[in-house]
Amino acid sequence: MNRVSRREFMKRTAAGAAGAGIVLPGMTALSAARARGANERFRIAVCGMHGRGRSHASAFVGMDNVELAYVVDPDKRVAEAAARGYSKKAKGYKVKPIADVREALDDKNIDAISVATPNHWHSLMVIWAAQAGKHCYVEKPASHDIYEGRVAAEAYKKYKVIVQHGTQQRSSQGRANLIKAIHDGKFGKLKISYGYCCKRRGGIGFEKITDPPEHLDWNLWRGPAVIDKYHANYVHYDWHWFWKTGNGDLNNQGTHQLDVARWALDEDQTHPVRAMAIGGRFKWKDQGETPNTMFAIAEYPNGQSVFFNVRNVDYKEYPHQVMNEFYFEDGGWIDGNGNYYSPKSKKPEKVKLPHAKITPGGTFGSFVAACRANDQSMINGNMVEAHYSSVTGHVMNNSYRLGKKVPFNAKAGKFGDNKEAHEHFMKLHNIMEKGVGVPVNEAQYVVGPWLTFDPKTERFTGEHAEKANVLLRDPQRKGFEIPDTAKV
Repeated sequence: MNRVSRREFMKRTAAGAAGAGIVLPGMTALSAARARGANERFRIAVCGMHGRGRSHASAFVGMDNVELAYVVDPDKRVAEAAARGYSKKAKGYKVKPIADVREALDDKNIDAISVATPNHWHSLMVIWAAQAGKHCYVEKPASHDIYEGRVAAEAYKKYKVIVQHGTQQRSSQGRANLIKAIHDGKFGKLKISYGYCCKRRGGIGFEKITDPPEHLDWNLWRGPAVIDKYHANYVHYDWHWFWKTGNGDLNNQGTHQLDVARWALDEDQTHPVRAMAIGGRFKWKDQGETPNTMFAIAEYPNGQSVFFNVRNVDYKEYPHQVMNEFYFEDGGWIDGNGNYYSPKSKKPEKVKLPHAKITPGGTFGSFVAACRANDQSMINGNMVEAHYSSVTGHVMNNSYRLGKKVPFNAKAGKFGDNKEAHEHFMKLHNIMEKGVGVPVNEAQYVVGPWLTFDPKTERFTGEHAEKANVLLRDPQRKGFEIPDTAKV
C-alpha cells in the first residue's frame, strides 16, 4: 500500500481524528469532536505479534470498552494465529489480522495503534500514527537512531496526539515517588545515576542467507531498514543484535534502566555533552554484531553522569542485575532494591518518600486513560522524554561503534581522573575475566572514543564528529523514509 499525498491523507483522516477528539492542522477545537468518554468503545491495533506484542494485545483485549480491532504482523502465520486466539478472548467482536499498519491507520474508526515491532520500525509508526490523527503506544526504545527520534517528538508535539513510551517504570508509583524524592533533594545532590542490564543470554549461532519464507512479507518486515538478504536470525527475535534493526541490550532491556537513570537527573537536563563506551562480544562465536558486555558513561551539562553496565554472558553463579543505583555527592547512595545508605551508615535507613503525581492504571491502563481524555499531561513517559532517554543509549552505542580493538586487560579502560568510572569498570572486568573466563591479552575489548555532543543541535562536535554524525540518521528504503522535521 503506497502512502497518499499528505494533503489527501489529512483529508481522509480528519473525520477519524475528530472522532478521537483530536484537533488536526486546519481543524478548530469547535469542529473536532469531544475526546472519547469512558463509556465509548476505544479501538486499537497492535503491531508486532511475536513477543512483547502479545502482552500489549492481552492487556487491551481484557479492558472494558476497548476493542482490539487489528493485530498487525508481516508474518501471516503469526498474525492469523494471534487473531484467532484473541478473538476467543474478545468481548463480542472478531480481531482482524493484517500485514500493513497503514491499513489500520486508514480506518477512520481506529483510535490508536500500539507498536511492538523491531526497533527500526518504532519511530516511523509513531510519525505515521500522529499524521493520521491516531494515538500511539510505542515500545522501547522509541527510536532506532537519534534523528528519527527527534522527528517523532516533533510529530507528537505538532499533532497533539498521545504518545506513550513502553517504559513501564514511569507508571510505577513507587519508582515515581523515589525519583521525586531525588529531585526534591531528599538525599542531597545526585552525582551518578547508574543502570544495569545484566541478564542471562546465549549466542545466536549462524544462519545462512536464504529466500524468506512464503508466509513472511519480507518487504514489510524490513520496512525502512536497508537490508538486502534474509536469514533466519532476523526473524523473530534476534534482530536485536544487528545494528540495522536493533540497538543491542543497551537500548533493548536496558532502555528501561537508562530511562530511570536519566529521569533521576536534574529536570532541566536533556542530552549528554560527552559519552564513551568500552565492551565486546565475548565467548559467543556467532553472527551477532552488538556487544554482550559494555561499560558506558554519559556526562551532562550540570556535571551529573549516567553510568551503564551491560553483561549478558551466562556462567555459574551469574550475578543477575537489572536495576538502578544512585550515588550522591555526600557519599550516600541508593542500592538496586531502593534502600538508602547515608554516608556514615552500612545499614539501610528508612526514608519517607513524597507522593508523585502519575496517571494510575499501569502502563496500558494509563495510556488508554490519557487517550480517552485526549490530555497529553496525563502521559506517563511521553515522546519527548522517550527521545531524551533513547538518545542517551544511542550516543553510548555510537561511541562503541566507532571504537578500536585493544587487548582485553584492566588497562583498556581509561577514564582520566574519574575514580568512580574506573571502580565500576573494574567490577565488570573482573567478572568477565574470573567468572566468564575471557582470556587476558588474548581476547579484545572495543574501546570507543569520547564523543562530544551538542544538546541543542543534537549533533556531534569535536574530533570524531564527522564519523559520529554519519550514525545520527540511518539510511531508509524507498517508501519508508523518515520525513524531515520541517515536513513531518
